[in-house]
This record gives sequence, C-alpha cells and structure tokens, in this order.
Amino acid sequence: MSDKDNKTTAEVHDVHNNPGEWSLASVLPDTGTPWYKQRHLLLLNLGMIIPYLSSTTNGYDGSMLNGLQSMSQWQHFFGSPTGTRLGSLSNGVIFGQILAFPIAPWLCDHTGRRFPIFIGSALLVVGAVLQCAAQNYAMFLASRMVIGFGGLIAVEASPMLVSELAYPTHRSVLVGYYNNLWYLGALLAAWITYGTYFMGPDASWTWRIPSLLQGLFPLVQVIFVYLLPESPRYLVQKDRYDEARKVLTKYHAGGDENSSLVDFEMKEIILQIQTAKNVSSTGYREFLSTRGNMHRLFIIIAVPCMMQLSGNGLIAYYLHLILNSIGFTSDPQQLRINGGLAVFNLGVSVILASFMEIVGRRRLFLFSTIGMLCCYVIWTILSAINEQRGFHDTSLGTGVIVMIFMYQLFYNAGLNGPPWVYVTEVLPTHLRAKGTNIMQIASTCVILFNGYANPVAMDAISWKYYIVYCCVIAVEIALVYFGFPETKGHSLEEVALIFDGEEAFGEVSEKQTPAEV
Repeated sequence: MSDKDNKTTAEVHDVHNNPGEWSLASVLPDTGTPWYKQRHLLLLNLGMIIPYLSSTTNGYDGSMLNGLQSMSQWQHFFGSPTGTRLGSLSNGVIFGQILAFPIAPWLCDHTGRRFPIFIGSALLVVGAVLQCAAQNYAMFLASRMVIGFGGLIAVEASPMLVSELAYPTHRSVLVGYYNNLWYLGALLAAWITYGTYFMGPDASWTWRIPSLLQGLFPLVQVIFVYLLPESPRYLVQKDRYDEARKVLTKYHAGGDENSSLVDFEMKEIILQIQTAKNVSSTGYREFLSTRGNMHRLFIIIAVPCMMQLSGNGLIAYYLHLILNSIGFTSDPQQLRINGGLAVFNLGVSVILASFMEIVGRRRLFLFSTIGMLCCYVIWTILSAINEQRGFHDTSLGTGVIVMIFMYQLFYNAGLNGPPWVYVTEVLPTHLRAKGTNIMQIASTCVILFNGYANPVAMDAISWKYYIVYCCVIAVEIALVYFGFPETKGHSLEEVALIFDGEEAFGEVSEKQTPAEV
C-alpha cells in the first residue's frame, strides 16, 4: 500500500476515533462574510432553484385542478364529473406514479441525481401538452398519468440533490424551502385559473391555458439542470472520489484545495458509505435488518402519511366541495379564496422554514399536529352549526374559512418544509433513494385513498367527515411524541449515530479504504 493509502486509512480512522476533534463546528471556516457575499455559496444556493421547481410543478397541479373544478367551462366540457369519476382525475397522476415506482430509485442509484430530474421533467412537458390538447375525459386522464410518471421521477431525485449538495449549515433551510415552493406553483395556478375564467363562458382555452402552462417549470429544468454539479455523495458511492472532492472544493470551499471543511466532509462521507457497503445488501430488506433501520422505516412511512392524511387533501383537491358545504358557491368567489389561500401558504411556509434550525424538527412536528387538531375541532363545530342553521349565518361560514387558513399555518409549520429535511437526514446515502421511494409509495397510497374517499364522503356525510381527521391527527401527535428523535445540528452522516449508535461508523480496513480521495 502506498503512503497516500496509509494516510487515507489513518485519516478515516481518525474521524471515527476522535469525534470531538473532528466535529463539523471545528472545521467550518470563519470568514466573517455573509454567505450571499461569497460567490461560490451564492451560486450554489441560487442553483437550488432548479430542483425546487419539481415541487413547484407538483403544487401547480393540485391548485390547477381545484381551479378547473370551479370553472363552469371545464365542468361543461367534461360532463361535470363527480364521485369516483372526479376522483379518477385527481388520482390520474397517482396511476402514473405507480408505474414509475420501480424505475425512479434505480435511476437515482445508477445515473445520479441530475439525469432523473432531466428525464422526469421532459415527460412532464409532454404530459402538459397532451393535457392542453385533451378532447375528452379519457385523453385528459391519460395526460395526467404521463404527468404523474414523469413527476415522480423528478420529485424523488430533486430533494436528494438539494440535501446532498447543500452547504452543511444551510442544508436544513434549503431542503425545507424545497417543499415550500409547492405553494409557488399553487399560487400561480390559482390566479392563472382565476384570470382565464373570464375569457368567456364557452371558451375551452379557459382551462387549456392553465393546463399547458404546467409544462413551463419542467421545461426550465430540462434546459438548466446540467448547470448544477452532481451530488458528491453519489460520486463517492460510485468510487469517483476526485470528482466528489472537486465539487466540494468549488462549491463549499470557494476553490480552496487545503480546506479543512472539504477534508472533513470527504472523510465522513467515505467512512459512512464504506461502512454501509461492508454490511449492506442495499436491498429493500435491509430496512428490516437492524433496529435502527426499522426505526427509519417507521419514520419514512409515518411522515408521508401525516403529510397526506391530516385533512389537507380536502383543501388541496376538493376546496370547492368544502366551500359548497358552507354556502360559498359562486365560481369567482371560490377562485378568489383558492388564490388567497395560495398567497397565504407561500408567505407563511417560507417564513416558518427559517426557524427549522432554531426550533428543531421534532418540536415543529408537535407544534404542527397539536395546532391542526385544535383547528379541525373548531372547523367541525362551526360547519355543524352552519348546516343546522341552513347556511343563513354567513359569519359561521367565514369562521370556517378562517379556520382553514389557521389550519394551513399549523400544517406548514411541521408538515410542509420539515418532512423532506427529516427524511433525507435519517436515511444514509446508500438507502436514500430506496427510502425516498418507500416514502413516495406510502404517500401515493394515502393520496389514492383521499382521491376516492374524500369526494364520496363529502357528498355523503358533509361536515361529519371532518371527525375522522380529528381522530387521525390525535394519533399523529402520539406518533411524533414517542417515535421522532431530534436531528437538529448534525451532518447527514452524524445523524446515523442517533439510529445506529457506534455501528454507524464501523471499522474500515486498509483494503476497503479508497486509494484516492
């Protein structure tokens, strides 16, 4: 073994044996200059806008469908779909996602993070064009399946790229902003549908224009995604150590070849990935192999279920049914409320994401679930009284709308930005793609349920359906309190210690240590 091999082995063992000496805080450069005045960090953080657009496109879809349902032009063209027929349109993207489940993690593991964003976005552009050109219900449904297929591939890779590429102290906020940009898409879709509504009572372009514009952000991703570097953790996983170091040196150290931060990051990434390779089969069964991995599995299933099964699906896809149930039936009125909610959500979610590193993930989850439960209880009571009074008391309907806005505040605090931060933190590099896929599968199952159950239940029992969500949110509070550890203040590799203890960084022999770093 060469001197460089011996040096690398010693350094890797040093990270494991001297954690106090090799801490993230001890190697962070103290430049005294804010990040936005450092060119390399400014370019890196601005570049995150490209993967963010996957979330924006996702948000555009839900809000657009809400807007289209409030349009008499869209309703007349497609025969006023209700019940399961309406649920199928909402779930059209889900059908496409189901087809993409086996493909998305394979692409992320074998081609990196950028290519899945590229190919997924390209398919989204195709789906948007088909959706705009739809001549009947079946064609509209098929186009939404194409959108779902491409969208899942892009959505799985995008937060991973942000998490694995971000500067260490910026990671939680940057990943938190990822899901917050969902509301940018929702805002744009809400006001675009409001504007096109006034094109005329018989103009099909009232809904075709919003449908076509769904492909705008994916088109931007197709053009610009390769301006971003590849994930250094993916590069290390593929034994491309020189390329990984160059990425970290350029974007984390501003070109400083002797950066202690880059040395620390490379050693931690290599040690964690090498340890994983030594004991890992990198199959889905590995989630059942250790107590730590089973704990991770519980979290990556619980988090998406909480994101989709806390009553937010009613607001995201069936706001018009809620508004109808409290006496707000005017098309322009519903479109304005939809647009106002999108503006509120975007502003609140961006502000709350900034507190993630201060407050911590677990506290935000608890604050969110407790607040949502309180809002849903009041919302349910007001809806019940409003129905009993024959919707004549407008103040009760206004009270419900206020509770919807308050509910969204609490939802955004814990179930919009923190989930992707938390999930990408608890998953080690070699399981991140598969774990993200499991998260998407769990989310899809719940969305599929919501797509069919929500419209049917709302038609059948109206406000009484809210009681179900009150019970679900109460269970979520218990799950967070007993099962969600805090991960604030740790690097991606250091979080493994919370779940695996000392086994997180096993011994790496000289033979197993990379010769080049």
